[in-house]
Amino acid sequence: MKKIILTLAIATLGVSVQAQIKDSARRVVKMEGAYNFRDTGGYKTTDGKEVALGKVFRSDAIDKLSDKDLKTFKDKKIVTVVDFRGVEEAKKAQDRLPANTSYILCPAGSNNLPTAQDMAKFLKDKNFLFDMYGEGGLPYFGERYRTLFVQLLTLKPDEALLFHCTGGRDRTGMASALFLNILGVPQDVIENDYVASNYYLAKNPTMKGMYSGLSKMSGLTEAEIKQQMELRPELIRNFFAAINKKYGNVENFFQIEMGIGPREIAVLKQKYLK
Repeated sequence: MKKIILTLAIATLGVSVQAQIKDSARRVVKMEGAYNFRDTGGYKTTDGKEVALGKVFRSDAIDKLSDKDLKTFKDKKIVTVVDFRGVEEAKKAQDRLPANTSYILCPAGSNNLPTAQDMAKFLKDKNFLFDMYGEGGLPYFGERYRTLFVQLLTLKPDEALLFHCTGGRDRTGMASALFLNILGVPQDVIENDYVASNYYLAKNPTMKGMYSGLSKMSGLTEAEIKQQMELRPELIRNFFAAINKKYGNVENFFQIEMGIGPREIAVLKQKYLK
C-alpha cells in the first residue's frame, strides 16, 4: 500500500525527479520532527565508485525532534552537527540534540535574513533566488562551508556528521551539491538530489503557513508563491556557474576559499567513497 501511495504522490513530478524519489528508500531517514532528513550517500560517481552511506546526513530544522528521533540520531552515530542558520535564527529554534553532540554554527550570509515583509517584495522579482545562488551569495560561500569540510576531513571512521539549515533546501542544498561534486557525482544526479527537497518539504505543515502569510503580504496567490519558491535545476547550476566564473573550477574554489587542496580532496574521496 505504501508503495502505491508513493507512486501516486510522485506521478506529477518530472521523470528524473521521480527516479530520485523512488531511489530514496535507502536514503531518507524517517523522523517525527523533521521532514527533509536524508543520507547524502548511495550515489555513483563518474569513475564508478559510490558515496558511502551512513556517514554524512543533511536535514531541515531539527529543533522539534522527538525522543524517538533522538534515538535514531544516536543510532546513526551522528556526533557532529553543522548549522548554517544565522545567530538569531538558531536562537529562536535551538537544535534538539543528544547529549555530547558537537554543535557548530556557521552563519555566514545568514545573519541578515530577509523579514517576511522583505520576502513579500522579493517574491515579485522572479530572479531573487537565482541571485542568492549566484553572485549575490558568492561572497559567503567559502566562509559558510569551510567548517563543514574541515570537520569532514577529521571525522573518525566510526562517526557520522549532519549539516542543516531551516528548510534543508537552499544553504543545505548548496552544501550537499559541493560535497557530491567534489567526490565526482555527475551534475544531473546532483540536480535531482537538490530538487527532491520540493517533494519532502511539501509534507511540512509549516510550509503551508508560510505560503499563506506571504500571500497576504504580497498580494500573490499561494500557488504563485509556491512556484516562485520551488527549487529548480537552474538555481544550483547558477551556484556552480558563479563559482566557475570567479575561480575557474570548484577545485580552485576549495583551495582559495577553504584551504582545501588536492591532498585534502584526495582524503575526502578516500573517506567517503567506496
